[in-house]
Amino acid sequence: MNVIVRPLRTTQGNSWQVCMDQHAVSFRSEAEAQRFVATLEARLKAPHVLPELKQRAAG
Repeated sequence: MNVIVRPLRTTQGNSWQVCMDQHAVSFRSEAEAQRFVATLEARLKAPHVLPELKQRAAG
C-alpha cells in the first residue's frame, strides 16, 4: 500500500491529507496525520494470527 502525507488547501482552510492508494483521510494538522500513519504502519507490521478452520467430520 502506498501511503502519502500531503498538505491540502480547501475553501475551509489548510489541512493535511493521508492518501492510501485510492483512499484519503483528512486531518487538522500534520502531527495528527503523521500519528495516524505511524499507528497504521505499526498495525500493518504487527503479527496476525489467522483462526484455525475446523474440518467437518465426514459422515
